[in-house]
Amino acid sequence: MREYLLTLCITAAVTYLLTGPVRKFAIVAGAMPEIRARDVHREPTPRLGGIAMFFGLCAGLLAADHLKNLNEVFAKSNEPRALLSGAALIWLIGVLDDKFEIDALIKLGGQMIAAGVMVMQGLTILWLPVPGVGTVSLTPWQGTLLTVALVVITINAVNFVDGLDGLAAGMVCIASAAFFMYAYRIWYGYGLEAAAPATLFAAVLMGMCLGFLPHNMHPARIFMGDSGSMLIGLVLAAGAISITGQVDPDAMNLFSGSERATVHATVPVYIPLLLPLTIIAVPVADFFLAIVRRTWRGQSPFAADRGHLHHRLLEIGHSHSRAVLIMYFWSALIAFGALGYSVNSASMWIVLGIVVLSAVGLVLLLLPRFTPRAPQWAESFVPPRYRRRRGTAAKQLPAAAYAGSGQARQEEHRTPVVAGVSGVNGATAIGTRARMDRSRAESSR
Repeated sequence: MREYLLTLCITAAVTYLLTGPVRKFAIVAGAMPEIRARDVHREPTPRLGGIAMFFGLCAGLLAADHLKNLNEVFAKSNEPRALLSGAALIWLIGVLDDKFEIDALIKLGGQMIAAGVMVMQGLTILWLPVPGVGTVSLTPWQGTLLTVALVVITINAVNFVDGLDGLAAGMVCIASAAFFMYAYRIWYGYGLEAAAPATLFAAVLMGMCLGFLPHNMHPARIFMGDSGSMLIGLVLAAGAISITGQVDPDAMNLFSGSERATVHATVPVYIPLLLPLTIIAVPVADFFLAIVRRTWRGQSPFAADRGHLHHRLLEIGHSHSRAVLIMYFWSALIAFGALGYSVNSASMWIVLGIVVLSAVGLVLLLLPRFTPRAPQWAESFVPPRYRRRRGTAAKQLPAAAYAGSGQARQEEHRTPVVAGVSGVNGATAIGTRARMDRSRAESSR
């Protein structure tokens, strides 16, 4: 465990220290696109943060290669080299896209080539544990197609969710933490050395995200860009492929009694890691919803829009930071809930805890719909949005006047209110009414 933590810290430190110089390089290189209609930030922000993350990945793998116990991963398996080869290719494609905005189909082709490079070097799915059946061996073509599909889905799921400051890095960090705990349990709990590469990949991925997050939290000073989002998506997919398609359930028969019992015992995490639907369930859901939404409108599945889950959170009234925290909450609940269920699927306390936390998450999700109002004696201690409005003018003003920056409230307090009409319009109305009264009095005389 200490060597994994050391690898994590080295990766995080290198990523953190390089992000500052990379930001200056991105500004000089002109990798600062103009504000687009779907963007939520207000100022042009440099991209290319994936450069620092890639060198953090290289530093982590290099450090692990020189550690006594982790060196065996490199000696007995070619998976770290396969990961580095695919990561280098996808990173180069991402850097070009951050600078020159390459076509979406070209990026898709590059993702498939990167996955193919990893397959050629041995990082592929060899078999699948199927409930009620046992271990099902895959032909080389089946394993290759399934591996490429998993890599492409994971890369684009992470890329799609990268829409708010700190969102993608934080969600992938949560996913990799849950993944690390699961892989470490398989490696040291069951003594299966085939789980060692996946454990290393998860530790390095956590370091990459933790090192980049301080620069990327709201307000972000730099974005990871496609060079970073596609990179961490590929690393996460590589870990899932390694532990799902490389670890043989037959080796666990000694602990479970039979192959079929082993498959049933590990199904809560094996199958989700294959797709993966729990570790990055929220990004994958957003990915498929975006494809359905854009196809239904007659658009390209890769045409960007403002219909992602994080955009909807902003539309219903959540602040930027709270929207990110809500996405963190749901990612952690699904990932660690699946992890806990895989450890002890017979415990009702785990299921009950997931249900209770889901209810809490729904309340937090719908919080803007139920804006609380503080009692009169406590109004001086709470923010203005929780205070009760006074007078009839506030009731007559439309709710839209109170949205946004608060300028409507300032104008309301600056101008006097007379008979439900405020400011210059009110004074004009009073003067007109006075002149009409005088004219009526003169005519009656």
